[in-house]
Amino acid sequence: MKTVKLRNTEKEFTVGKIVCVGRNYADHAKELGNEIPKFPIIFLKPPSTLIYDGDSIIHPTYSNELHHEVELVLLIGKEIKNVNLEEAENAIIGYGVGLDMTLRDLQNEFRKEGTPWTIAKSFDTCAVISDFISKEEYTLTGNEEIQLLKNGKLQQNSTVDKMIFSPAEVVKYISERMTLEPGDLIYTGTPKGVSKVERGDILKCLISNIAKLENKIE
Repeated sequence: MKTVKLRNTEKEFTVGKIVCVGRNYADHAKELGNEIPKFPIIFLKPPSTLIYDGDSIIHPTYSNELHHEVELVLLIGKEIKNVNLEEAENAIIGYGVGLDMTLRDLQNEFRKEGTPWTIAKSFDTCAVISDFISKEEYTLTGNEEIQLLKNGKLQQNSTVDKMIFSPAEVVKYISERMTLEPGDLIYTGTPKGVSKVERGDILKCLISNIAKLENKIE
């Protein structure tokens, strides 16, 4: 079982499910030629795909186009279902930074065929996660920089207030469709600048005042 920790506390959570939001930054939707969504686009990753800061990201042999996507990640601290915005906000117990690794060639192929693209988003080591800072310790302002550097070159750079749907809106929407439980993680989407990675590349991710990651592609 995979777990995550709240920094500076003794609290540790077993990860139940990983819920991800697609196209939550308008510029990213545009760079991939997609329409701006009218509601959060949701997909899942199994907890077994989760790895941590310093772990290696394994490039699958069955894909030639692995992309990086840095994201703000929410940690859910209580069970909720069909909540309002205030209740959704109160269910978020902490914030972290994560990587949603994507097999873009497979995703595009599945889209053309009109079939699910689960395999493009759910494979071993495709979900990278930091530890979490508690909301009691830090209040999200929206001005936090979210960045990814590939081999030292700035590749993704935005602020979290550029998200189309806010963290509370995302949590509320998901709770209307599935019960959220303590330990669930929500990846909230990535800004523009996603690009292909190669074996040997070093990815450094950070969200100011929240967390950072460094992982190598193997």
